[in-house]
Amino acid sequence: MKALTFPFLLFTALVFAQNNSQNDSITQLDEVILLDALKTKNAIGIEPSSVISAQIFQNYSPADLASSVNQIPGVFILSGALNTNRITIRGIGSRTAFGTDKLKLYYNDIPVTDGSGFSTIEAFDLENLSQIEVIKGPKASSFGSNLGGAIILTPKKAIGNSTNLNNNFTVGSFGMIKNNLSFNHNDGKLRVGLQYGHMETDGYRDNSRFDRDGLLLNTSYKINDKNTLGLLVNHIDYTAHIASSIGATAFAEDPTQAAANWGGVSGYEANNYTLVGLNYKRSISEHLSNSTSVFYSYLDHFEKRPRPLGFLDEHTNGYGIRTNFTGDFSIFETVTEYSFGGELYKDEYDWALYETLETESNGSLQGNLFADNKEFRRQLNLFGTVLFPITEKLSSQLGFNINKTSYDFRDKFNTGAANTSAERSFKTIFLPSLNLQYSMNEDLQFFTNISRGFSNPTVEQTLTPEGVINPDIAQEIGINYEIGTELFLHQKRFHLNLVGYQMDVKNLLVAERVAEDQYIGRNAGKTKHRGLEITMDYRWNINSNIVLSPFLSFTLNDHKFVDFVDEDEVYSGNPLTGVPKQQRTAGIQLRLFQDFYWNITHRHVSEIPLRDDNSLESDPYTVFTTRLGYHKKLTPKFTLGADFGINNIFDEVYASSVLINAGSFGGEPRYYYPGDARNYYGSLRLGYQL
Repeated sequence: MKALTFPFLLFTALVFAQNNSQNDSITQLDEVILLDALKTKNAIGIEPSSVISAQIFQNYSPADLASSVNQIPGVFILSGALNTNRITIRGIGSRTAFGTDKLKLYYNDIPVTDGSGFSTIEAFDLENLSQIEVIKGPKASSFGSNLGGAIILTPKKAIGNSTNLNNNFTVGSFGMIKNNLSFNHNDGKLRVGLQYGHMETDGYRDNSRFDRDGLLLNTSYKINDKNTLGLLVNHIDYTAHIASSIGATAFAEDPTQAAANWGGVSGYEANNYTLVGLNYKRSISEHLSNSTSVFYSYLDHFEKRPRPLGFLDEHTNGYGIRTNFTGDFSIFETVTEYSFGGELYKDEYDWALYETLETESNGSLQGNLFADNKEFRRQLNLFGTVLFPITEKLSSQLGFNINKTSYDFRDKFNTGAANTSAERSFKTIFLPSLNLQYSMNEDLQFFTNISRGFSNPTVEQTLTPEGVINPDIAQEIGINYEIGTELFLHQKRFHLNLVGYQMDVKNLLVAERVAEDQYIGRNAGKTKHRGLEITMDYRWNINSNIVLSPFLSFTLNDHKFVDFVDEDEVYSGNPLTGVPKQQRTAGIQLRLFQDFYWNITHRHVSEIPLRDDNSLESDPYTVFTTRLGYHKKLTPKFTLGADFGINNIFDEVYASSVLINAGSFGGEPRYYYPGDARNYYGSLRLGYQL
């Protein structure tokens, strides 16, 4: 609680300014309906992407990043806890045992995916973000061409000339306390955004307490009309106890209980993460500009785990550079736009395992060292795009990405044994992309894409149980085909986005569980990912004081194993494990007199296949949430607001995340991470414009 004392006494709310949205940075999150135009697009040219910001964020709790992202069709975050998330995009990543891989995560244009391909979106505070952009599939040439695509997080910053001091204080069920204090300044040359956040909660389940402190500095200085220098510092320190997954019997009897092995030792993870980035933007000429970033990241991660897993102590130092040139030129009175650049990322990963000594008094103690390893990981991406008009209505964009990945693994514990070091350098891979866009008029567009993507195996997947590199394991390769339309009607009050796609993936990487704590990777066949994604929303101005906005997000998945043989078992033709057939989010946003809002949403997820043989599925579920708020400008400089929300209104019992192909290992297979029961939260907001 001491981390909250100063912020709570100083302020207890975020500003809800009404005078001029361009004069207050905090309106990026608060002016829900009116500020949708403030979203920016990081995708290059006509690459299709989905951008969410204030309009979606305000449907949910300020502690609930997963629900906001899940409103994007084709994207599914399986959230086992605040610190346990697995992101799948169009089924890619569904077979990963824990965590998120097969996509690239960027924070303010800086890659934060580590050298083995894993991303931790839970490390970032939703209240520090102005928007989240998702590029689905491998069409993001300038952001890695990973099969899952790319997610780009954009931190808040001051817009227009203003100086604001604001705070949002939230309390909720399960002992949840969250505070976000922010200072934003922009005088035309110097722009400063400084946020401090604290969050703590006991959690719905046993052994699920979570504590996080974070500090974000996002600042830039405009040297002159052609040169701008920026600095980003993001530091997060959090400790999360681990309830883990439970079996069907425990889930039915008492979903609040933790897994016996994790709860018995009070297992937890502690993370200390820092990201520092320096960016330089230069307008080289009227037709050419450049943005270059150098960056460094550090992660100190520790896990107290049950036997036989052992205590885990790991450190990762990552660093790199990213540069991107953008420009245009004219040929026969038509303007052609282009971009090209490169991204080099390297990290050093040290990890050690210690024996778990179980005791009756304090759960467990750290024992002797039994594994000590070091990995060097490197990825190089070169990219480029060319966007040129074929006719007045038809545009074409060609893109490419060239990837080179290498690993170097060293066993520092068994230094005298044979085969204790291993290197793997994958072949350089060329990943082209073609986008076409046809604009019937300003209200109707059609687009299509064909692109090639890849996913690397992790270092651990390239190793045999003996710690020797498996030379036969290969990268996953896929071809994405996509077609869609964007439609606006009734003076742009009605919006429809409709997308159909198919992605064919070969060299499918599967994690084969050989022990309770050990997985090995191998290529097992082919999958076909087909789907339909729909987004609809309508803004109904009933009168000058009442605005009603219904919305719908719908995903229909048809993902299957085309050719999959695992240990002589044939699973070809079965549904892809870990992916629901349907997802739906729908709701209504109501705004009254510019001071009051009320939003209600429901989310439906259909059955999820849990085993490759299609013998078991999770139960479907539908969860309703609501949030309402009132804000008032008390003086020209001082604003007060309050919010109240209910999650899981009808107290649905459901699994918010699942494990696939869970093994028994002497007990009941543990497939389920229970979702939270009905819970409440309230926020108090204050803001002051200096």
